[in-house]
Amino acid sequence: MTETTHLQPGDLAPAFSLSDARGTTVGLSDFAGRSVVVYFYPKAATPGCTTEACDFRDNLSSLAAAGYDVVGVSSDPVEDLQAFAADESLTFPLLSDPGHGTAKSYGAYGDKEFGGKVHTGTLRSTIVVNPDGTVKSAEYNVDAQGHVARLREELGV
Repeated sequence: MTETTHLQPGDLAPAFSLSDARGTTVGLSDFAGRSVVVYFYPKAATPGCTTEACDFRDNLSSLAAAGYDVVGVSSDPVEDLQAFAADESLTFPLLSDPGHGTAKSYGAYGDKEFGGKVHTGTLRSTIVVNPDGTVKSAEYNVDAQGHVARLREELGV
């Protein structure tokens, strides 16, 4: 059983520095002083991950108007993130976490059941980080369908 410790509200969000779809390094420190939604997804261009990414895309302006930036993180290589962003017109950063270090530090890595078998990998999770770098909320093993609407309701957006 592979599990990482889940973050709790009030915890300091772990720092990260990862390459985005353009190969530019993006870190949590780039969002200092702003709220940021850091969401983890298992694999680009798969049905659930596409649903979730497009949902964030379609709600980006209302989230931004309320002061929230959005960042997606997966273990996909930069080239896959480029194609995913282009295919789905995603304008927020998609970050490559090939060694799962960031997912593990955020508690978004572990065992999950799929097709009757247990697999270890990135868990669909969403962590909202306050402007001061502390965790506002942390949700793990979320459903892709309707997740962004629930998140907006929780955030009052």
